[in-house]
Amino acid sequence: EKKTLTDRIVATRTAVQGYMDFLKSTVLPAGKFRSFRIGKMLFDQKFAYDIQSHFTAAEIYQQALKHKTELLHDMGHRAARLYPKYFPGQNAPADTLALITAVVNQLTLKHAPRDGFVDAVKRQIPTLVAFVNEHKLLTQDPSKPLVVRETPLYMRGSGAGASVSAPGPYDKGANTYYNVEPLPVEWTAAQAESYLREYNDYTLQILNIHEAIPGHYTQLVYANRSPSLVKSIFGNGAMVEGWAVYSERMMLENGYGNNSDEMWLLWDKWNMRVTLNTIIDHAIQVDNMSENEVVKMLRRDGFQEEAEARGKWLRATLSQVQLSSYFTGYSEIYALREELKQKEGKGFD
Repeated sequence: EKKTLTDRIVATRTAVQGYMDFLKSTVLPAGKFRSFRIGKMLFDQKFAYDIQSHFTAAEIYQQALKHKTELLHDMGHRAARLYPKYFPGQNAPADTLALITAVVNQLTLKHAPRDGFVDAVKRQIPTLVAFVNEHKLLTQDPSKPLVVRETPLYMRGSGAGASVSAPGPYDKGANTYYNVEPLPVEWTAAQAESYLREYNDYTLQILNIHEAIPGHYTQLVYANRSPSLVKSIFGNGAMVEGWAVYSERMMLENGYGNNSDEMWLLWDKWNMRVTLNTIIDHAIQVDNMSENEVVKMLRRDGFQEEAEARGKWLRATLSQVQLSSYFTGYSEIYALREELKQKEGKGFD
């Protein structure tokens, strides 16, 4: 007899509860559990299998440390240029991190209203489509619509403010949805303000490039065309995330945002998140970095809010290697482009 969905949910819940009880009653008292830190040997192996990079985990970690220094250097220069514009007649802080923080805090005041967040995203998509077409950056497929919608209720609460739901190779004709989560009604004014500042007018554009055009949405449309079903279905995480991160920089390098220091400074901050993801992934799993050290680094070098930094620590303890996929993929794609540039010289487009 066919079981109803509610019966199956009850059975599933019982099974999960049973497993939790077993862990608490049998595994925990016997001390048979191990640290969430998987250690160097396993991390190196998992990195090699998951990421498929021609660099080792240790090499990528070193590249990320170097990139962090370069980003801070660039942020310092841009913040110094912007300071007189936003703080006329005031003396700029001597400390570079304080200078960057002051300017970033000023720029993030420009953001969508609390109830206009989803609309702000919707309005932007046609601008991105037009920019890609005008600059002939890649071929888009107008027959594959991107539908911006409020994240369905059953998908909310994951912590991802925005995500893309793309049809796979067995359902190529279906819509791709760009899910944008409205701010929870129970949030206080202060919580809402903190979130809206994180996704301010500049960063929101970068997020839309990353998630939608020419980021994840575009890449997933192309992935569906792969002659290999296996490749379409089991996408490589470093390629998927790496492309989205690469596309942000590629858009800005082609003049999106009018090459303004404001846009580049907040891209630097956004890219710093990706870079620090890789650093803490390795530092936590391989080098035993503590929660307080991680949070301190994310707040100091990443200019992140306390809540964002604590959330990232939690995520970094529940997964390994995935946090390294963004920076690794981005670095690989960018390196490939630079190689082509050198090879083609003046003919490079």
